[in-house]
Amino acid sequence: MSKVVKVIEVLAQSEKSWEDAAASAVKAASKSVDGIKGINITNMSAKVDGDKIVKYRINAKISFLIK
Repeated sequence: MSKVVKVIEVLAQSEKSWEDAAASAVKAASKSVDGIKGINITNMSAKVDGDKIVKYRINAKISFLIK
């Protein structure tokens, strides 16, 4: 039997890194979605204050199995 996957788009941010923002996105999504199988980062951006990055932001697509 073949499996069907659903994809949702999420936005996340971190004060540490883009990787931390991605981990936060997966952690938050897992609170309401079971069976997460992957994350695809579609865009990365940052908020800058003066000469320093203060927020790392991502747009991501999270895929999970449909029951």
